[in-house]
Amino acid sequence: MRRTEIAPWTENWFDLYRKEEVLLQSIFSKELLEIHHIGSTSVPQIGFAKPIIDILIVVKDIIKVDEYNEQMILIGYKSRGEQGIVGRRYFSKGGDNRTHHVHIYEAGNINIKYHLNFKEYLINHPEEAKAYGELKLHLAKQSPDNVHLYQDGKEAFCNGIVKKAMKWASHKEENRRNST
Repeated sequence: MRRTEIAPWTENWFDLYRKEEVLLQSIFSKELLEIHHIGSTSVPQIGFAKPIIDILIVVKDIIKVDEYNEQMILIGYKSRGEQGIVGRRYFSKGGDNRTHHVHIYEAGNINIKYHLNFKEYLINHPEEAKAYGELKLHLAKQSPDNVHLYQDGKEAFCNGIVKKAMKWASHKEENRRNST
């Protein structure tokens, strides 16, 4: 059974990301356009996270990702298909003691912006990042044996942050265009 484990933020998560990044770049080299460390382990300002490295890969053609399933299995990943999000390919590593999640989208998919803007927004708004970390701690203590309750508890907060992040990124881009 999966448990909700929350750990204090550590620099080691960047190292774990970089090691996995090299492996994933070698596997998806023909399709890969971008690769990013996302999620709470990529935002020190949150202060706490489940010790699972989330990785976002942007590819040229999402359909071709399925051709790499065997290579992903060889390095310890389980292919989970779209896992409820149309246009995504999702892989998890570590079974019930997950260590990594890989989210793959084709260039232009709106979910890429959602993930990247969420991260940048929290980095640039440390008070909201801290509140998110505190929520994570509270939910993990409340439902340590129910990952789904933990995730459901974060959903409204995260959706609110995504809306703020998209608006913030849009204003930032508009200001950048107006200043040139």
